[in-house]
Amino acid sequence: MFINKHLNADAQDSAGGEVETPAAEATTATTTAPVAEPVVETAHDDFDWNVDKRNVTSYSKEEKEKYDAVYDNTFVQLNDGELITGTIVGLTKTDVVLNIGFKSDGLISLNEFRDLQGIKVGDEVEVMIVEKEDRDGHLNLSRKQARITRAWERIVEVHKTGEVITGAVTSKTKGGLIVDVFGMETFLPGSQIDVKPVTDYDQFVGKTMEFKVVKINETIKNAVVSHKALIESDIEAQRAEIMSKLEKGQVLEGTVKNITDFGAFMDLGGLDGLLYITDISWGRISHPAEVLKMDQKINVVVLDFDDEKKRISLGLKQLTPHPWDVLPEAIVEGNLVKGKVVNIEDYGAFLEILPGVEGLVHVSEITWANTPINAKEFFKLGDEYEAKIVTLDKETRKMSLSIKQLTEDPWSEIENRFAEGSKHAGLVKNITNYGVFVELASGIGGMIHISDLSWLKRFNHPGEYTKVGDSIDVIILGIDKENRKLQLGHKQLEEDPWNALQDTFAIGSQHEGTVIRRDDKGAVVQLPYGLEGFAPNRHLTKEDGKSIGADETAQFVVIEFDRNEKRIVLSHSRIWEQGQIEEKETAKKEAKAEAEKTKSAVKNIQNKVEKATLGDLGVLADLKKKLDDEASKGE
Repeated sequence: MFINKHLNADAQDSAGGEVETPAAEATTATTTAPVAEPVVETAHDDFDWNVDKRNVTSYSKEEKEKYDAVYDNTFVQLNDGELITGTIVGLTKTDVVLNIGFKSDGLISLNEFRDLQGIKVGDEVEVMIVEKEDRDGHLNLSRKQARITRAWERIVEVHKTGEVITGAVTSKTKGGLIVDVFGMETFLPGSQIDVKPVTDYDQFVGKTMEFKVVKINETIKNAVVSHKALIESDIEAQRAEIMSKLEKGQVLEGTVKNITDFGAFMDLGGLDGLLYITDISWGRISHPAEVLKMDQKINVVVLDFDDEKKRISLGLKQLTPHPWDVLPEAIVEGNLVKGKVVNIEDYGAFLEILPGVEGLVHVSEITWANTPINAKEFFKLGDEYEAKIVTLDKETRKMSLSIKQLTEDPWSEIENRFAEGSKHAGLVKNITNYGVFVELASGIGGMIHISDLSWLKRFNHPGEYTKVGDSIDVIILGIDKENRKLQLGHKQLEEDPWNALQDTFAIGSQHEGTVIRRDDKGAVVQLPYGLEGFAPNRHLTKEDGKSIGADETAQFVVIEFDRNEKRIVLSHSRIWEQGQIEEKETAKKEAKAEAEKTKSAVKNIQNKVEKATLGDLGVLADLKKKLDDEASKGE
C-alpha cells in the first residue's frame, strides 16, 4: 500500500503565485477619416485565446523551467543502493510505512525490525534504497540490507585496527559456527574456537563471545572471525614472561597435552615444551604412551630453549641417575644375566638387562656351530634370554654377552664323538649354491659339497637333491678343529659305481637313452642304472636331418668314457652314419668278389682254346673291358 503524495502541478502553480496571462489588446481603428468613432466592446473580447480545449494553459519554455525547479525542490534526490534515514509514519500488522521525503512512501516488512522492541510512529530508522521505482512503480526499501552494509563497514574497520569485538553464536555449520557480528553473519572455523581441539560445536551455540576479525573478502563481503586469536595473544604474553625466567637445568611442572609417536607436548602454564621419546626413559620404549598419559602432571627438566623460535626441549629421565652409573654389584664379567631383546641387527641382538643398560649378543656368540646364523631369524623382539657377561666397560657403557658359553664347547672333544670315517644322521640347516650345511648335534655341523651328493648325477643346485629341514645321512671326511669345520660326504656312503660301469659303458657300446635336458651345447641323456651322459649338438642329428628333442628316447653309442671325471659322451649320429659306412664296404667287397670270379672264368676259357679266331678275339676284348669296368667300380 502506498500513500500518494503527488500533488497536481496546476494546483501547486496556482498556490505558488499568480499566473500571468496576456491581456486583450484594445483594437484601435485608425482611419483617414477626420472624425474618430468610439470602440464598442463585446462579451468575448476578454477571452484568453491561449487556453486549449482541455482548459490547460500553455507556458513558455522559460516559465516551464521555472515551475519545474520549484517542483523538484520539494523532493530529495535519491539513488539506488543509497543509505538514508526515514521516519515511521504508519504501522500495519505486517509492514512499516516509512517516509524518506520521496514522492511516495515505502513499505518494509516487520520481520526486519525484530531486533527493535516497541517501535512506533515517529521513530527514525536507517534504510537502504533498493529501487526507487520497481516495475509496479513502488519504492523498494530494506532495513536489513542497510544494517548489513553498516555492519560490513564496521567489520572492515575493526579488521584494520585489530579491535576486539563481541558477537553471538547463532548456529552450527559444516566445519564451524555462524556468529552474528553487528547484525551480519560471519564464519568461525572449528580450528579458531580454542587453542585445544574442539569436537562438540553445539556447546557454543547461543553464547556471546569475544572475537577478532582475521580475514575478510571484499568481493563477496564475507568475514572470518577467531576466538582462538584472543587466547593466543594472552598465552603469548604468558610465554614471554615464562621465557624470560627460563634456565637450563630448571625443573618445572607440566601437564601432558598431546602424545605423538616422537614424543609428548607439555603445557608449562601457557608455554608448550617438547619431551622427546628418547628423553622420557633411560630404557627403550616404542611409544611415549607406554610411560605417559594425557593430562598427566609430571616434573620435567629444561634441557634447552630458543627465545626466537619459542621452543623448549624437556627431559624426564634426566631427573634420575644414569643406570650405568649405579650398576648393581652382581653385574660383572663372568656372571649370568637375563635380558629382553630390544633391538635386532644383522650382526647380533641387544638385550636390555636393566632400563638403560643393554648388552650385545654377537652372531658369533649364539652357537658353537660354525654355520652362518641370521640374527633376525634367530631372535624376536620382546623374547627373554639368559646370557653370560663376556666383557663390561662402564666408561664407554658397553657390554658383550654370550649365549653359547652357557654350555660346554662341543668341539673340545670332537675327535672322540665324530671321528673321521664315522657315519651319522644330520639335519639340513642351510643350502647354498656350492653345498649343504648339516647339523649333527647342537653346535656341531659341517658341509656337504655339491659334488659329494651323488656318484652318478650332476646337480646345478643342491636344492635339486634336498631341502632345509630334511634328514640326511653323512660320513665324516675330515675335521678342522681350529676353524670348527667338518667336511662331510653323502655319496661316500656307497661304493663308487663307476668302476663297475666302465665295462658296461665301454666305448662303442650302444644304449637306449632319454633326453632329460637340452641347452645350447647339447643334451643330458638319462641312461640305464641311473647314469647320465652328455651328447653334443652335432651328435643329436637323426638320419632324416632332424635333431633329437627333450623327452625323446633314442639309441646312443658311447664315444668317450672318463671314470676320473665321471663323464660319458654319447652320440646318436654315429649309429646311422656307421651303418651307411658298413653298407658301402659290403657293396665294395661284393663287387670285388664278382670281378675276381669273372676274371677266373675268362682265364679258364683262354687256357682251353688253342687258337683264337679274329671273331673270338673281339669277343674276348669286350669281355675284358667289361671285367675291367666292374673292377674299377668295385674299387
